[in-house]
Amino acid sequence: MKILEVLTYYRPWVSGLTIYVERLSRALVEQGHDVTVLTSQYDRDLPRYDVMDGVKVVRIPVALRVSKGVIMPDFGPMAWKLTRGVDLIHLHLPQFDAPGLALRGRLLGKPVVLTYHCDLQLPQGAFNQMVDRVVQFQNNAAGRLADAVVTYTRDYAAHTPYLSQFLDRKLVIIPPPIALDPAGEAHVAAFRDQHTAGRRPIIGISARLATEKGVEVLLRALPRVLEAFPDALVLHAGPYKGLIGEEKYAARLEPLFQQYAGHYRLLGTLHGADLTAFYRALDVLCICSLNSTESFGLVQIEAMRNGVPVAACDLPGVRQPVTMTGMGEVSAVGDPEGLAAALIRILRRRDAYVRSPALIAESFEPAQTAAEYARLFEALRRGERPGRTAEPPAYERLRAMRDQPA
Repeated sequence: MKILEVLTYYRPWVSGLTIYVERLSRALVEQGHDVTVLTSQYDRDLPRYDVMDGVKVVRIPVALRVSKGVIMPDFGPMAWKLTRGVDLIHLHLPQFDAPGLALRGRLLGKPVVLTYHCDLQLPQGAFNQMVDRVVQFQNNAAGRLADAVVTYTRDYAAHTPYLSQFLDRKLVIIPPPIALDPAGEAHVAAFRDQHTAGRRPIIGISARLATEKGVEVLLRALPRVLEAFPDALVLHAGPYKGLIGEEKYAARLEPLFQQYAGHYRLLGTLHGADLTAFYRALDVLCICSLNSTESFGLVQIEAMRNGVPVAACDLPGVRQPVTMTGMGEVSAVGDPEGLAAALIRILRRRDAYVRSPALIAESFEPAQTAAEYARLFEALRRGERPGRTAEPPAYERLRAMRDQPA
């Protein structure tokens, strides 16, 4: 099957959405499918045409940026060219160009699948509000034209206006693809020696330094955590310099980073075995996002498959990994006191929260995600359409182990 994946930013850009599409595309290629990614050339140093792990990548030059969006005059002609040569179009929202691709699919008789990763919520301001409304209009148009709409959890779909309109038609729940490179004990020990300065309680956060990630909630929770664990340390994995649209946010947090310099370390982007070693060095992972731009938190599963409990915020979708597995605590959104209490409870009784890492890893293997997508794609090509939304068997297995500590 020839599949066209379309999204605004692709690797080497780092975000949950780009990593999702990278893992899915690789797994589809490994299963014998032909995958092309159509995306933006957000960095002029990136090649226009590329092949990454067997995935063909076509990048369109950016003429203008509008907030975090991009304007690409050459996008339309390339989209026509590529859609003619594929069997199915897979769009990843939020994305300004999605309705144009969906319409091309309809006109050419190609099935269109739309995966809705999260809501778009731009910073305050009249201009950003206008951009937000335009993107919402585009998303709605793409949804009406798509043959199927995919998301991660029914919980998120039921609480998001965009997805709730598809609950009893078109909507399909597919677990996200999550994988990590192996890391040997020596590698993990070396990572700990480099970053933790001895055995001390380690709190992790794995996220871009972006407004919606709520990093300040963790920073404001630290005083209470340090009362209970005076030598606690936060390791923050993820990009924190030069992020488009986040310069003011980084500047606002800088005084807090300085205040807690002895207890908070920004590690930057970690890859491969280093990322796995990061998780294995943790006692607990923190998810403190603030709004529905976070729909699941893939990093939670990355932590859990390494035996690390999670303190998650009570956002639809984001709370699901913890509530499904019992592997952590959930606290109110934007509540430093609640987050501090959750972190302290986990640090005091960490072993009580650990569940089977093997079952968690198996439930989110990229090969399994790719196989579920492939089944959906083939059904659409046969003319079948999704019925009433049901959660996948993987989620039922996770709930079954919730009360069974490893």
